[in-house]
Amino acid sequence: MKQFNVPTGYRSPLISTIKQQRKEQDKLKKDFTPTLLDLGPLQIYLARHFGFCYGVENAIEIAFRTIEENPGKRIFLLSEMIHNPQVNADLLALGVHFLQDTMGKQLISFDELGPEDVVIIPAFGTTLEIEALLKTKGIPVERYNTTCPFVEKVWNRSEQIARKGYSIIVHGKPKHEETRATFSHASNHTPTIVVNDMAETVELARFITGEKPAAEFYHTFHGRYSEGFDIERDLARIGVVNQTTQLASDTQAIADYLRSVYIRHYQLTAETIAERFADTRDTLCYATNDNQTAVTGMLETDADLAIVIGGYNSSNSSHLVELCEHRLPTYFIDAPDKLLSQHAIIHRNWHTKEQSTIEGYLPDQSPLRILMTSGASCPDAIVEAVIRRLASFYGVEEKLNQYID
Repeated sequence: MKQFNVPTGYRSPLISTIKQQRKEQDKLKKDFTPTLLDLGPLQIYLARHFGFCYGVENAIEIAFRTIEENPGKRIFLLSEMIHNPQVNADLLALGVHFLQDTMGKQLISFDELGPEDVVIIPAFGTTLEIEALLKTKGIPVERYNTTCPFVEKVWNRSEQIARKGYSIIVHGKPKHEETRATFSHASNHTPTIVVNDMAETVELARFITGEKPAAEFYHTFHGRYSEGFDIERDLARIGVVNQTTQLASDTQAIADYLRSVYIRHYQLTAETIAERFADTRDTLCYATNDNQTAVTGMLETDADLAIVIGGYNSSNSSHLVELCEHRLPTYFIDAPDKLLSQHAIIHRNWHTKEQSTIEGYLPDQSPLRILMTSGASCPDAIVEAVIRRLASFYGVEEKLNQYID
């Protein structure tokens, strides 16, 4: 796989050594057991896969190269490049300006842009409407486009099945940048609707089967469907794609559920299901799937708690927290300074979006066993810093040297 040139400050000698060793030992990526850092009284189990993915490293490389190549020019990002506070803070410090926030609220008017300005499209991609607007201002959107190739894969697959007469159901968070972009691209080719979760999917199925009157659909899914969407016509044939940072298992469950609905409603067989339902399993992002599968493997290890590191508005990070908290106490942090001491931590509740200080988060026992992973936009350097801070609480930081080449 391509090696990217990202700032060395995001790299970690400790994590790089561990990842390289695991890669050499497990070239086919079939071993999802965690890596043990045995520090005596503290044992940290690192997930088999975590941290920067291909799309994130690609975006970071393009963004920092763009800054170097355009001295003196005004440089804008459509929104946060990735959902990591350190990376976005570094870009702001270098003079980059954000045009929108993560929800699409305008921070700087597009009217202020001119052909001499540089606009970077973030890893999530953007809508066709914004692309067209930038082009009218003479801004070359293709030149500084960091859209993740796996997001583009979803767009391309949507277009392919649209040509075959299928409508698109997008499994994603409706306000997320990537979902808005995927909705825009898909709806340019075929009727499209967004569902947030299984509960909304079950509700949608009631309209598909006629259990609920068609007229209610437009209220229930207001703002989620493409212009001119006809509930009685446009759900006769569908395909399901996703926001790539969603839980892969959730997307698959939604697709499987809808498939079963179509089989029952239209009395289909395995041979005839394609008449109504497109196979889109190949749109699931490999990195998201690997990270989530690695957490599942990690959770088979007996442990006392889990720590997930990532940006608080990072969808893939919150899903890792979701997986972990089903099994054991889990704490969500975005930086090592959230570990206030051996006795207190500032934890972010991914459900309520609230932060709170939790006392006694580290049980008084030896050895203390901690499971650890991080989101796809979290630099390895932050993971190492968290590990070192935990090790310092027990006076065993020097033991980490044994794991560094």
